[in-house]
Amino acid sequence: DFVLQDGQTVVFIGDSITDCGRRDARTPFGSGYVKIALDLITARYPERRLRCFNEGISGNTVQDLASRWQPDVIAHQPDWLCVKIGINDLHRTLDRTPEAVPPERFEPLYRECLEAARRETHARLVLIDPFYVSGETDPSTREGQVLARLTAYLDAVQRLAGEFGALHVRAHEAFQRQLRYRPAAEFCPEPVHPNLTGHTLIAHELLRALAW
Repeated sequence: DFVLQDGQTVVFIGDSITDCGRRDARTPFGSGYVKIALDLITARYPERRLRCFNEGISGNTVQDLASRWQPDVIAHQPDWLCVKIGINDLHRTLDRTPEAVPPERFEPLYRECLEAARRETHARLVLIDPFYVSGETDPSTREGQVLARLTAYLDAVQRLAGEFGALHVRAHEAFQRQLRYRPAAEFCPEPVHPNLTGHTLIAHELLRALAW
């Protein structure tokens, strides 16, 4: 059965893919997978009134999430918490910027956030994998380097999902499965920020995990 129940509070938090304009013209849910998923939930379950918050902020890493975890997650006292983070951590690590969050920092910082959620709320967790919509096979290219490094971040999310009993949305696998049949441009004008089709795929995978 669909796991989101009438009267529950749901928080979505992450980077630009979650944000998707929710702080601008597309307030309050953005125009991406969060809005698509919520609209489909309404369409199928009109009797279930959910209290929902999109707390995505473009450019965020897990370090940024940690710095705003109290007001943007704990304060809402969610019944369900959906987290999608990691690609900015990877890019800044690859570019060796001061904001870099390599895998060995990514996992413990992420764990601290989830521990706080478990300690201070009753939220069930949903962890959405970072993804990169590219089929590049040359490891010397920028896209090839990102794909090679992404594995460590995906492994971290998988471990955390198991550790915390979270629902695990394997978004990267879903995109890679699609790329066997369709070009990346059908989902993403560049490998990070999906178009409507790409966001629909993420929403679909999220709803599958929620037994929609």
